[in-house]
Amino acid sequence: MFNFIKISTSNLGFTLFLIGFFTFQSINGQSTNKETRSELIQLFNDWRNFESPPLVDGVPNYSQNSFDNRWGTFMLLKTKLEGFEKDDWSVQEQVDWYLLWAEMNGYIFNTKILKPWQRDPAFYKSIWTYKSDVPAHEGPTNHFVIELWQYNFPLNEENRNNLISSLTLIPKLNQQAQQNLTGNAKDLWITGIRDIQNQAKVLESILSKPNVIGDSALVTEINKALSSTNSFVNWLQKEAPKKNGPSGIGKENYTWYQQNVHLVPLSWDDEVILLKRELARAWSTLKLEEHRNLNLPKLTAADSADAYALLAQNAAKELIEFLDENDIVTVKDYFSEALKPHLGKYIPVEKRNFFWITAHLDPKPLFSHFYHWFELERMKKEPNPNPLRKNALLYNIFDSRSEGLATAVEEMFMHAGLYDKNPKAREIIYILIAQRAARGLGSLYAHANIMSMENAGKIHSEYTPRGWMKTEKELLIFEQHLYLRQPGYGTSYITGKYLIEEMMMDVAKQQNKNFTLKMFFDALSATGNIPVSLGRWEMTQDSSQIENIRNSFRPLMAKTN
Repeated sequence: MFNFIKISTSNLGFTLFLIGFFTFQSINGQSTNKETRSELIQLFNDWRNFESPPLVDGVPNYSQNSFDNRWGTFMLLKTKLEGFEKDDWSVQEQVDWYLLWAEMNGYIFNTKILKPWQRDPAFYKSIWTYKSDVPAHEGPTNHFVIELWQYNFPLNEENRNNLISSLTLIPKLNQQAQQNLTGNAKDLWITGIRDIQNQAKVLESILSKPNVIGDSALVTEINKALSSTNSFVNWLQKEAPKKNGPSGIGKENYTWYQQNVHLVPLSWDDEVILLKRELARAWSTLKLEEHRNLNLPKLTAADSADAYALLAQNAAKELIEFLDENDIVTVKDYFSEALKPHLGKYIPVEKRNFFWITAHLDPKPLFSHFYHWFELERMKKEPNPNPLRKNALLYNIFDSRSEGLATAVEEMFMHAGLYDKNPKAREIIYILIAQRAARGLGSLYAHANIMSMENAGKIHSEYTPRGWMKTEKELLIFEQHLYLRQPGYGTSYITGKYLIEEMMMDVAKQQNKNFTLKMFFDALSATGNIPVSLGRWEMTQDSSQIENIRNSFRPLMAKTN
């Protein structure tokens, strides 16, 4: 899996000088974090405007006719992108070109293969009650969403009017969904019903919020949206017995999607090998850690609200001080504020899911993964001036970078010394890795249609150490459903971790004695939330991963149910 560059010995010294010089410039942010070519920005704007579907009765039109009618316009945009003579562009500009290439490939894949508007009832979920910890909501998401978490109750006049206007559109989208959902993906269909049922519960909950029940206009629209959502659920349940097709996209489609959309330089088979290796490594290393720690006191879980609050506050403080004092990354003033709302609260033992089991023992492993919130706050406080990198990439293309980095730093911070005062907590890190590898492996088999989502979940559950995935089934269903809806997301935690570790190796080899963790993490931040393969290109000047993807590209032909 390693990519080595062949260099003639006669030019070796000069070549290494150039690599070192350009890498130094990139690592120090001098060739990143800038705007790109004006013609690329214009095409990016045209593309993003096109990607949002036209409206019918105020809601996006996901009918087959709409996609058919717009295909010619899409091909004009794609042809324009392919027509750019980019060989003499800077590395950053070529990376930006590939961001558009990946997004347009994502549109092709969604139109020909994934078709969430036809196969996936959860695609029509309209209301979101939480902010995602990555740049956009995980999984295929329609273009009309109500971000309820952004509304503060009691509502001011502006928010009240906005919410009423948005609620009036839910019945229209639900009605369109019943026309568009013609797919035969059994697991997606049956499990997706839960998402729409949960939407009904959310609508009901709005009625109990401050000052809502006395607002007749708002109550009327809530009840209309609720009635429509319940009717949608009834229709989905009525149609469910007719669904008997596979929900996975198949090995070849999965590989095409990973390589040409998410720019992950791995195949389905590569990912199976990698995740099996990580699963075995995590389990065996956990056993070694447990043996090493035999004489240490067991970790004791917080047993009250006050105990957990103190544990979480101390863990957050310890993590940020560790990063700062040990020069791991440039710690910004907003790091603490970004983490504070996500410290969690005490949860009774019988209600804890996997992640909160770990947090009640020691929250630092989970809070390390919450590196996510530092990055999201950076996007708000220090937005990338490059328009192509300022906001979220479409189709979850950011997953290998966002989830991979958040997973990687859990173990990296451990090796850098975060648990030196509490070595027993190192065991949690390997339990986390095993869980990510097991659930990703299950999702790979589900997408290959080797097993059902339910059986994929059994791998997820059975291969998570200490039975910690057996305590609360909702998390298991949520995660496997998401990974079936969004190919590659379930594996991105481990594949992205691997690619970032490989990138660190490549940068360290080039920088030699000049390498520092702070330099590496700061440079990675400067590239933006782009696929790891593109970040590696910018940070090392080595384009081999992307060249291999580009050279093996083949048009997409397959179909799914």
